Amino acid sequence: MSLDTTHANRRMTHFDGHDSIWLFGYGSLIWKADFPYHERRPAYIYGWDRRFWQGSHDHRGTPEAPGRVVTLIRRPDAICYGMAYRIGPEVLGSLDVREKNGYLREIVTLHFLPTASETSSRTASPTRSQAETHHTSTAERDEGLVYLAGQDNAAFLGDAPHGVIAEQIARAHGPSGPNRDYLLNLAASLEAMGVEDPHIRELVHHLPATPPLETPR
Repeated sequence: MSLDTTHANRRMTHFDGHDSIWLFGYGSLIWKADFPYHERRPAYIYGWDRRFWQGSHDHRGTPEAPGRVVTLIRRPDAICYGMAYRIGPEVLGSLDVREKNGYLREIVTLHFLPTASETSSRTASPTRSQAETHHTSTAERDEGLVYLAGQDNAAFLGDAPHGVIAEQIARAHGPSGPNRDYLLNLAASLEAMGVEDPHIRELVHHLPATPPLETPR
């Protein structure tokens, strides 16, 4: 599959005729919503894991030295927390360009979590048991879309030891800035939401305190 998925996404017509669409963000869309939206709500999707398995040649790396960013990997009992945005359909055009490096639109069911103002305690973090109870209850949910990069896209890097992934992230830099900032901003955003993500925690743990020096050639 070609790296640029812009045209493939624009051929998708599932939400044609809708006044608004729910978009689920699980990576930089959580903390970098540089697009107009009507509403923003914490949410999760069921059956997907967040992983730093996608190469970034256009934002957090270069074609010669790609960085790593998150995509979603199917796992039946997984729960992925993130942020949902209700957007107008006209916003999809710019998002297709932003996510063009191997990401395709996927239809998902979003499960909405209570906002801070809707809960009596701000110290309660979303736990797996709470999400499972929420998932089987009559809690609010809606259809939406997510951008994900499948294993068949040309930029997919796949699994590697946490230390290896963290070192690649520490070295990479692209037009959108250092790859390490992407990881640390994502970790901080999930922490602010009260979300514990073991994969992200391990990568932060293995991230060098300072970017490694390039080896002279």
